[in-house]
Amino acid sequence: LVAFVTFLCFVASRSHGAYTALAVMEVVITALFFLLYLLKLDRRMSWLFWPLADIFNSVIAALFLLIVCLFAIIIKTNNGTLAGGVFGLVLLVLCVVDAVLLFQKISLDGPRGRSTPAK
Repeated sequence: LVAFVTFLCFVASRSHGAYTALAVMEVVITALFFLLYLLKLDRRMSWLFWPLADIFNSVIAALFLLIVCLFAIIIKTNNGTLAGGVFGLVLLVLCVVDAVLLFQKISLDGPRGRSTPAK
């Protein structure tokens, strides 16, 4: 939702294409991960460790958001660009929190299935 608001701010302010492209890319990737987990496709496609892919996505998105949103705030062509940059920095914090929480949740040593107690 924050990525979509960032996208709307950049589109409404007619900002540079890089700002808009990064925001729409993050909206699409987040929606795809959401659908992947919602439809439980991560269990069907077990050849990839999806939480780790989600962590990589969050870290790379955070790096790109840091660069692009700082430029948007520094250049500040209009108020829409400034608002998009601020929402982008909020999204950056959410991406970092997501990566940290997922990293704490996964265990690379343990089994990949659900952890249910043995009976």
